[in-house]
Amino acid sequence: MHKHNRLFLLSLFFSVLLCLIIVRLFYIQILAADTFFSNNYLHTVRITPDRGSIYDRNNEPLVINRTDYLAFASPKDIKDKDIYIKKIDSILKIGEATLSSRIDMEKVWVPIQAGITEDKKRELASLNLRGIGFEKGQARFYPESSLAAQLLGFVGKDNEGDPTGYFGLEGYYSRDLSGLPGLFKSELDVIGKPIFVGVQDMINGENGRDLKLNLDKVVQRIAKSKLELGMGKYGAREGCIIIADPHTLEIIALTCLPDFDPDEYYKFSQENFTNPTISALYEPGSIFKPLIMAAALNESVITPDEKFNESGAVHEGGYTIKTWDDTYEGVITLTRALEKSSNVAMVHVGKKLGNEKLLTYLSKFGIGENTNIDLQGEISGFLKPKSQWYSIDYATATFGQGITITPIQMIRAFSALINGGYIMEPHVVGEIDSKNGEKKHIAPKIVRRIFSEKTSFQIRSMLQKTVEHAEAKWDRPKGYAIGGKTGTAQIPLAGHYDSSKTIASFIGFAPTDNPKFVALVIYKEPKSSPWGSETAAPTFFEMVKELLVYYNIEPAN
Repeated sequence: MHKHNRLFLLSLFFSVLLCLIIVRLFYIQILAADTFFSNNYLHTVRITPDRGSIYDRNNEPLVINRTDYLAFASPKDIKDKDIYIKKIDSILKIGEATLSSRIDMEKVWVPIQAGITEDKKRELASLNLRGIGFEKGQARFYPESSLAAQLLGFVGKDNEGDPTGYFGLEGYYSRDLSGLPGLFKSELDVIGKPIFVGVQDMINGENGRDLKLNLDKVVQRIAKSKLELGMGKYGAREGCIIIADPHTLEIIALTCLPDFDPDEYYKFSQENFTNPTISALYEPGSIFKPLIMAAALNESVITPDEKFNESGAVHEGGYTIKTWDDTYEGVITLTRALEKSSNVAMVHVGKKLGNEKLLTYLSKFGIGENTNIDLQGEISGFLKPKSQWYSIDYATATFGQGITITPIQMIRAFSALINGGYIMEPHVVGEIDSKNGEKKHIAPKIVRRIFSEKTSFQIRSMLQKTVEHAEAKWDRPKGYAIGGKTGTAQIPLAGHYDSSKTIASFIGFAPTDNPKFVALVIYKEPKSSPWGSETAAPTFFEMVKELLVYYNIEPAN
């Protein structure tokens, strides 16, 4: 009986064990087959695609890829940690204490430094150290260094450690540039080795698309070199230059200082990454006057030769508005008023235009709306509602104070003055090219028309005379028809304007009959002089001398 009980219990045990095995196998193979086999017997490797390159309009490379390496240590193969660290630091120069903290002798594998160049890798390999290895990778390379840093942006890491674009084009077009990763699936045996007769599945990825810009590297270099000279000469805290084709609003050059080195972006603060031309608001000052003058011309409430009596300061809403130098010429034409940048005359023009139409045109100019430029970080600003406008607001808006605008909004609105009246959508990229040969051309886009051809002709003529009859004697190229306007806007601080801190600017174009380019130069808080006529304008004309030669523009006479 006792023997029979033992056999029964043993049989029961094996029966229960067999049932558990059957239930487990049923669960693994039927109920949870996808999850179990995917997690335990299928090994998936993600194949990172090549990131797309960026070229200028003449196919000159601005951003390409280069091979780099991750240097790693295998602590179990290191015999003398101190000697190992000294030898590696003699090449990498990252500090022995830093290396010591990274190399944890209890671990099997530890990273030492990423982004190592081929030359550094060769130097490290020549040490013949046991316990050092390299993983091949890919990094962005900027052949022109920081020539267009804020426009291009940079590539960093996301929260999962994957490369991703930040700021500028790298951020805006990150999805196009990144491409689609591929996958390789391999079935493993119970000890984790590939089963070569098992599942071997390759899902092909797609390398990133290339960007061909409207930007011209030669023009970009001209703009940046003149900006660097101007920043040093005038002691400005910040400076920017935008050059565009006014007919299409293709961005030919865009540079701001201070900027950063995209190869070593991690050494700079976020302030250096932000592009002021799209991400900073400012009061434009007198470069805004041609827009209001053109609006009044367009509504046929004034003419260029209409007379105005500039007899003295005017009073509006309890405030006194004077000319910039508090001098008055008496009866003058409105063309002369624009030449001498008369605030008093602009208040008169604004009254003839009327408050309702003034607000309508401010909206048409694009104040308070995105331009939709293809760069990451654009802000739209704000155009306050009619209910918040007072008489002094309408008056100061006519000469570009009390309203805020981004530089890209300013050059877009100004381009409408000289291109026949069209507000265009600005674009940095002209073409997106896939590796399979497919090309996507980004055509110029008209947003709306705000001026007639007649108005555009009139204001171009007035702006040419503004340059020719300017009180400042600029060193401008002889025999060329150039139009433009200076601007000096005081910076509002704590509810009032600080006369010692200004934004000095000049916006101009050439030739006046059929403009090839429009350029905006801005200096923030120049120390040598607060006036745009003495800082931004000279920079513009120094730049234009080279642009006229580069574009092979013939003299007008």
